[in-house]
Amino acid sequence: MDNQKNLSDEMYLKKEDRSKLLGYQNKVIWFTGLSGSGKTTLAKALEKKLHEKGILSYVLDGDNIRKGLNRDLGFTSEEREENIRRIREITKLFHDTGIFVITSFISPFKEDRERAKEVIGNDFIEVYLNCSLEECQNRDKKGLYKKAEEGGIDNFTGISQKYEKPENPSIVIDTGKTSVEESVNLILDYLKLGHNPKT
Repeated sequence: MDNQKNLSDEMYLKKEDRSKLLGYQNKVIWFTGLSGSGKTTLAKALEKKLHEKGILSYVLDGDNIRKGLNRDLGFTSEEREENIRRIREITKLFHDTGIFVITSFISPFKEDRERAKEVIGNDFIEVYLNCSLEECQNRDKKGLYKKAEEGGIDNFTGISQKYEKPENPSIVIDTGKTSVEESVNLILDYLKLGHNPKT
C-alpha cells in the first residue's frame, strides 16, 4: 500500500513543477476595500502590466463570480461569508496552476480574509485600498451609497454593514491620493518585478 501511495504521489504534478514550467513564482493578490475604492480598476491594470511582462494572471471579481458560481448568494453576513469561502477555494485551485491570481472583492470581514490567507499560505498578499468613505461616495456613479443611506439597499458595506479594516495587510494604498499607475507600481515593487515590461 505504501508503494502504491508513493507511486500515486509521484504521478501528480505539484505547484512548484508548474511554476518552474512558467518561469516564475506566482502569488495571490487579494484586493480588499470599500465599494468604489478602486479594486477592480487596479486589478485589471495590474493584470495588464503582468501580461506585458510575460506573466500569466487571472482576475476573479464580481463579474465572473457573482454572475455565475455564486449567483445564488445575496449580501447578508452569512451569504458574504459563503461567497468568500467559495472564492478562496477557487483562488487556491487557480494558484495551484502556477499563475498569478488577482481577486477583487470587498471581503469585509477580517476572519474571512485570515482564512483565505491560511488556505493560500505564504503566497497570499493582502492589498488594502484605504479609500475614505467620502471619496468612495463621490466616485459612486450608480448612486448605490445614496440608495443604501435611504434604505433602498440592505447590508451595504460601509453604510448598514460594517467593514473590518485589515490590521496587518501586506500593502496599504490610499487610492484617494495615489494614481492607478502609482498604485500598480507599488505592488510591482513589493513583488520585486520592477516597472518595465519583461524585467
